Order: sequence, then C-alpha cells, then structure tokens
Amino acid sequence: MSEELKPTIQAIILDMDGVITDSARLHARAWKQMFDAFLEKLPGEQQPPLDLPRDYKRYIDGISRLDGVRAFLQSRNLHLPEGDPDDGPEAESIVGLGKRKNAFFLELMEKEGVDVFPDTLEMLKKWKKEGIKLGVISASRNCRKILESAGLLHWFDVRVDGETARREQLPGKPAPDVFLRAMQELKASPEHTLVVEDAIAGIKAAKRGHFTRVIGVARNGETEELLDAGADQVVKQLTEIDTYMETTSRAQLPDSLPHALESMQQIFSEMNGKKPVLFFDYDGTLTPIVDDPDAAVLTDGNKKVLADLAEEFTVAIISGRGLSDLRSKVGLDQLIYAGSHGFEISGPDGLEMQYEPGQEILPLLDQVEKAVKKRIQSIEGCEVERKKYAIAVHYRKVEKSRVKELKQAVAEVMEGKEQLKLGKGKKIREIKPNLDWHKGHALNWLLDKLDLARKRHQPIFIGDDITDEDALRFLQGTGILVGTHGEETHANYRLNDTEEVYEFLAQLRRWQEPAPK
Repeated sequence: MSEELKPTIQAIILDMDGVITDSARLHARAWKQMFDAFLEKLPGEQQPPLDLPRDYKRYIDGISRLDGVRAFLQSRNLHLPEGDPDDGPEAESIVGLGKRKNAFFLELMEKEGVDVFPDTLEMLKKWKKEGIKLGVISASRNCRKILESAGLLHWFDVRVDGETARREQLPGKPAPDVFLRAMQELKASPEHTLVVEDAIAGIKAAKRGHFTRVIGVARNGETEELLDAGADQVVKQLTEIDTYMETTSRAQLPDSLPHALESMQQIFSEMNGKKPVLFFDYDGTLTPIVDDPDAAVLTDGNKKVLADLAEEFTVAIISGRGLSDLRSKVGLDQLIYAGSHGFEISGPDGLEMQYEPGQEILPLLDQVEKAVKKRIQSIEGCEVERKKYAIAVHYRKVEKSRVKELKQAVAEVMEGKEQLKLGKGKKIREIKPNLDWHKGHALNWLLDKLDLARKRHQPIFIGDDITDEDALRFLQGTGILVGTHGEETHANYRLNDTEEVYEFLAQLRRWQEPAPK
C-alpha cells in the first residue's frame, strides 16, 4: 500500500451484540427460554418452539426488545395487549414478555459473564491509535451494563442505546436514527463514517443513513443474507476491515452523477495540466456484458483505440478475469494487466507481481471449486468460471425461480471457509481469498511501482460493477461509472455504456494532442 495513503475514515460506529461482545449468544438463549415457556402454556394446538437459526435472525435480532416481541408474535398469528410500562415480567402483555426476556438475560449474564471478541479488541486498539473516533450503538437497554461487565465502556466516545432511544423517542432499526444520532455526537459526516453491523435490520438501517461504507460481520456464516441486505463488504472478523481509503467523495446513486461527456471541460480543469493514467475494468466497460463470458471480445476498432492511447499514456486493465484470460482477450503487449482483482499483475519491461499470500489459498480454492460444481450441477444455466485466485459463479442464464437456490448453495459451501470471502456483482457470486487486497490496492501499487506521482499524473478509473467500487473508493483522481450496478457509487461521473466510454477516450486523446502550429 502506498505510504501516501491516509485514513479518511474519521469515525466508526459499531453495533454491540455480536460485533463487540458475544452477548448476542446470551440474548438468543434468553429469547428462546422466554418464548418457549410462553408458547408451551398457550391453550389449543401446541405451537412449535422458537427456532434460533430462523426465527431469531428473521424477527428479533438487532431491533428493540418490544419490537422483537411484536414481530415474533405476529409471525405466529398471536395477539397480546400492549400492556403498561408498569407491567411486571409476569404480565401476559407485550411489555410483560419483554421484561420477562430481560430477566432471563440478566440472569444468564450474571452467571456466565460476557466475553469480548479478540479481533474486535485488536481493532479498537488500532483505531484508537489512528485517532479514529468510536461510537457504539445497541437496541439493548443493558448496553452500559454489558460494556462495563466486559471492561469496554471507556473505549467509546459515544454510546446510543435502548435507553437513549426511549428517552429521545428514536425509532428503532431498520430506521437509521440511532446511527445518525451517534454520528451527530461524534461530530462526523456520513462520507467519513464507517458502520459495522451483524444484523440484517442494522445493515438496512445503516444503508438508509447513506454512510460511506457498511460492513457486515458474519461470525456464523450469514454472508449471503448480509450481502442481500446491502452490506458493502462482509467479514468474519473485524481484522479484515480496511479503513484506508483515499477518496473523500460521498457515495451517491449513479443517476445523480454528472454525465462525463457533458462535463469534459470540468474534467480537464480538474486535471490541472496533469497527465492522465488510465485504468479500466474489462467486462461491461471496454466490452458490453454478454451471456457467454468467452464471447466478450474487443472489436478491432476498439483495440486500436487502446493501442493508440498506450502510445500517449500509461494504460492498465484491472479485471476479475484471470490474468492469462485477460491478456488473450485484449492481446496488446504495451498494456498493463491486473487479473483476479489485482492478485496477479503483468506488463511491459518485465513488470510482474503475484500477491504472495493469495498463493497459499490456491489448494482450498481447488477444493471449493469442486464442491460448488457438485452442489449446483442440477441448476441449468449456471456456469462456474475458475480463475487462478477466484471462482466466479455466473447465473445470468439461470431461471429466476432458481437463483435463490443457487445463492444459498454457494453460501453453504462457503460455511467454515474462513480463508475465503464471498462477493457479488452483476449476475455473479465470486469466491475470493479473504485477504486485504483488491482492485484499489492494485491500482495504488501500480502508481507507486511505476513512480506515477500524483503531483504530475491524474489517475482515471472507469468501471461498471460492484467490485470496481474498491478501486473507486481508493482512487485519488477521476472515477467514472459505466451504467449502473444498482447501488450507490463512489464515482465522480457516469457514462451510459461502452460506446460512450470510447467517445470519452476519443475526446480525452484530442484534448492531449498538441495544437497545430
């Protein structure tokens, strides 16, 4: 990573249960103990007990105590009066059940104590050392008591918990109010604040708050659910989180971005005489997205455009495709190629790099590739593409009714594979090494390796997919999004399709040509 990189994350807001402490385990047991006893006493047909993997995550996790009671009862078509704030835990009301659950929880906490996740403690120390302000949020009214029990209360500059929400009448998750309240007290802004959550409701709440980055923590293999809820990244441990991001731009919806072709004078002005350094994604950027990845080839005319550009500028393609596949598709020796999201790099004048930690994971990728193929072999239309450092599962041709089944199958194969992580893209699920390396790191590595100082050069990155956001977040230059990937972006400008990409490049080259004498 470049020595010039500075952390632009100024504040981090963490959920407590399941992210900082293992109290989520105690909460889940208390909920089950309370509801199982309640359901067993109901007259009529016997209700099944609370199912922790299904019911707890779906109806209770991450929201306030009373909202959890209401949601679970509604899921079973059961009705109770709301009750009165003065109701005791013996009352057959929503308030009473909430207090009954809390009594069970406090008993468990007193008996077993609360542990802190070691990876969280390690990162709290790191972030404090970096001067990052820390906030903790929780739907629990026992937040202070739990943090004190764990010896963590002093680590946090701000605490917004269930007591705060009750006192200030803040709506619970998935409303973003608790996060926004914590951010306000931290005197931060959304574009400089990172949120770490383990609950689906929490991920949705943070996304509604428009924070620059929302991290999901899947300690028990809930990767797919957190990604579907909107997490920008899912990790198994907090030590996988990278807070170094050069860009200070706030994520926006693609439609709100200025159109690059209509903003050429502004883009030229921002360059301020610097020489462009061009970075491209491949699929969806230099070639249109097609059903068959092997059919995504450059036209002779577009290949000539890239060759002509390479005579004037440094040109690199950073793609999820494997390096050998990428080189064969483009076929221009004067370009730099970064394959497998930057894990393998090759270029002119002997430029070569293999990200060494990734090589240790290759045998595991071989095993997972076989397991994935076996699990989804009955699903027509899916394609498993093996790259050296990644496995791409394409489902563009899969019937909509079976896409969920495919995603679930991939997620199940990934369970327990802590050395790997699951990413998403346009009609794709991608399995990659769970390492702190991606397109953004590769881009900055190339700038340093080739001595392309920011004072003299203007990096321009053009991409279209969610994985390109890694480069756009790290970019200190001009970021352009092609089309849309359906989520917010850190790009500065937009283009509609690949045809407009080549029109942009033509205008860029004309701008760089010396005026006739």
